[in-house]
Amino acid sequence: MANTNLQNAKTAKNDEFYTQYQDIQKEINAYLEYDPDVFRGKTVLLPCDDPEWSNFTKFFAQNFEAFGLKKLISTSYAVESKRIKDWQPTLFETQSPYYDTDKSRTNGKIFVLDEDINGDGRFNINDLQWSYLEGDGDFRSDEVKALRDEADIIITNPPFSLFREFMEWVIESGKQFVCIGSMNAVSYKEIFPLIKDNKIWLGNGFSAGNAFFGIPDTAKKDYVEGVYDAKTNLVKFRNCCWYTNIDHGRRHEPLPLMTMEDNILYSKHKEIKGKGYVHYENYDAIDVPYTDAIPSDYEGMMGVPLTFLDKYCPEQFEIIGQTQGDSGKELGLKPYPRELKKLNSSLRDGQLYYIDENGIPQKPYARILIRKKQ
Repeated sequence: MANTNLQNAKTAKNDEFYTQYQDIQKEINAYLEYDPDVFRGKTVLLPCDDPEWSNFTKFFAQNFEAFGLKKLISTSYAVESKRIKDWQPTLFETQSPYYDTDKSRTNGKIFVLDEDINGDGRFNINDLQWSYLEGDGDFRSDEVKALRDEADIIITNPPFSLFREFMEWVIESGKQFVCIGSMNAVSYKEIFPLIKDNKIWLGNGFSAGNAFFGIPDTAKKDYVEGVYDAKTNLVKFRNCCWYTNIDHGRRHEPLPLMTMEDNILYSKHKEIKGKGYVHYENYDAIDVPYTDAIPSDYEGMMGVPLTFLDKYCPEQFEIIGQTQGDSGKELGLKPYPRELKKLNSSLRDGQLYYIDENGIPQKPYARILIRKKQ
């Protein structure tokens, strides 16, 4: 149900999701533990982030000195661009000498921290300076693109409805980044080749795989019980992850796995225990429906779920390809035999399939094809 609501939010361009402070802290700490100087002397850009609402700007402003930042830049979208109903400007904005009634609705804002403006000898959130942008703050504008090119690292929770385009914008820059997105995005043609080539990867991740986001009060009706919690005013999604090209220690921790024999004897998954692994009919690989069921001693190709990438250790496995939709054609999959179409007419050429215990051809969910490093 959570996945459905995330897709609905994306389709409706309901993109106001506020990341929790503790989730940002947990993620960023993973990079600092691996390299304490990862942010030292760097300019960090937080596009799509307004410190009146966003915890990203608050977090980096409060840790400006501890991280050794050179400059912090945060930009936000204009209210009219975000389609927020019943919006009212905050006192932070209206009591500022820079307040402009018209620009408040039509222009984005920029917040900059790079000097001790109040003279207290510290750099923190009290030293943020802000002004209106010339445009609406869209990351695709020349104005924000220039800020991107100035920055060393880009960090944000971008609009879900524009995630593919946002990632193209980030990757084009060649900069380091940490961004939140849907796990399904790993299969995008703009992203998967970079994951395969070990140029980008998943971040440290949300606790227990659960991502909780704040939402505007007007968006409560868009979510069902179990996704939206009225007590916390948070929505819960299980298919969100962090994408990055900044190294962290967890990605170098090998998966603890059982042998194939032990999996067949002791696996907690009924599809494998006492049965073994099915082999694809049109590709030389076995199907492994669960990451913890990957056999440690299998030397051949394996099809594993997308969630494997959350545990992927590049020193342990290599990624060969993926099969999402018709992308299996790139792997040279053998055609789906005509005589089998009457048994399962939903299958077609370019898709992986195996024969189940009842003799019916079946297509597994999207798979990443991997092989153990030799």
